[in-house]
Amino acid sequence: MKVEDEFFDVLQNLEWAIVNEFRQDRSILDLDARDAANALVRRYEAESESRSGTGAPLSDRAGRIFEAVRRICEWRLGRVPAPDGRTAESDTPLTVAELVPCLKRIRKSIDYWTKRNGRQGYLDFVSEYVR
Repeated sequence: MKVEDEFFDVLQNLEWAIVNEFRQDRSILDLDARDAANALVRRYEAESESRSGTGAPLSDRAGRIFEAVRRICEWRLGRVPAPDGRTAESDTPLTVAELVPCLKRIRKSIDYWTKRNGRQGYLDFVSEYVR
């Protein structure tokens, strides 16, 4: 089963965090979102392999996206309450092994839309679908 079919709701949550940052700062580029996604993939892959994750420093914009998406990741992993503070009994936490492919799928989408529509191609595209 494709990641986007099995984890559609997770992808929506992750993209919401990215778009929310973009709506607050229109100077954010797809590159910033990609850098943040790369850093998150490295972080959670390192965690799954029980090693410390070290990464290149992020720009301010990429760092803000990283933190926003990391908070969603931590919620979806069941480690922190939902961003709105509520908890739903039906929310089954993800495993890190399930989360990493979601982050990689976001990264793949960023690459595709950037190549197709330019420096903010992904951000402009996904903004149309995220409320």
